[in-house]
Amino acid sequence: MAARSHRSSRTPQRRTALISVAAVAAVGLAASLAIAFGPDRETGTEASGKAGAAPVATPRATGPSSEAPERKPSATPSKSPSPSASKTTPSATPSTEPTRPKPAATRRAGSASGQLAGRIRPGVDYEGVATFYDAGTGEGGACSYGPSDDVMTAAMNTTDYEVSKACGAYVRVRAAGGAAVTVRITNECPSPCRPGQLDLSAQAFAKLAAPSRGQIPITWSLLSPGTSDTLSIRYKTGSSQYWCGIQVIGHRNPVARLEVRDGGGWAPLPRTEYNYFLSEQGGGCGGALRITDIYGERLTVEGIAVRPDVVQPTGVQFAAR
Repeated sequence: MAARSHRSSRTPQRRTALISVAAVAAVGLAASLAIAFGPDRETGTEASGKAGAAPVATPRATGPSSEAPERKPSATPSKSPSPSASKTTPSATPSTEPTRPKPAATRRAGSASGQLAGRIRPGVDYEGVATFYDAGTGEGGACSYGPSDDVMTAAMNTTDYEVSKACGAYVRVRAAGGAAVTVRITNECPSPCRPGQLDLSAQAFAKLAAPSRGQIPITWSLLSPGTSDTLSIRYKTGSSQYWCGIQVIGHRNPVARLEVRDGGGWAPLPRTEYNYFLSEQGGGCGGALRITDIYGERLTVEGIAVRPDVVQPTGVQFAAR
């Protein structure tokens, strides 16, 4: 009876285990068939997408990528070169060419008072008379400018000519009837010309009155005209490093002084009645020049070689007043 009882107790347990295994196998088979043949079956790529996997073309944030990294703008964006980047800024002293040096100049401004003026002062009206003569082309004038196409010129009386200080000055001449003309002083009118008198070119006189009148009362005053021309330097015929005469041409305002560099300073040159500044011992000939107008403005010019009777432009001009 004991043995029977023992068999009867194990047999139900074995059957229960077999039934459980069979049930699990059946459920697994049914699930596999449902996945394999179900209408919602997806590809591996779609499934991985629904599972949250990153797309293949997008580099992972935490891992290296086979593609080049994305370029980010820098904190300070780079600038393209400006059109003027390849250009040099012009300085107060122009550069010189290797083959032919060009004159260089620096400027120092002056006052508007005309403190260095002689008898002819800015802002003053002078009274006198106007006569006229055949000035021709200007050749032979006391200021030694030589031939010119400018016919609006005049000769200044000896007193106001003041040993060529008036040379190159522009004056505005007004007749009693209201007509006016601007002339440039290129010559001297000796006695019997009186202080205040201007001997105009025939063309200039005709702007004021009929030539038949011969002489008319006038008033005149110093002018600082607008001009696009620059002043020039000319060495006198016969000049060298041992002796030279220096002339300033085309200046807007009357020239009061011309100096040459002498050692560490500047030496003024005397002015002749024929409008040249002379260096009789050759000091400064071919060196730096400093030119001052009656308003005190100074132009320092370098690079002017001793080339007799050659007009050499400087590229600079006195300021208008």
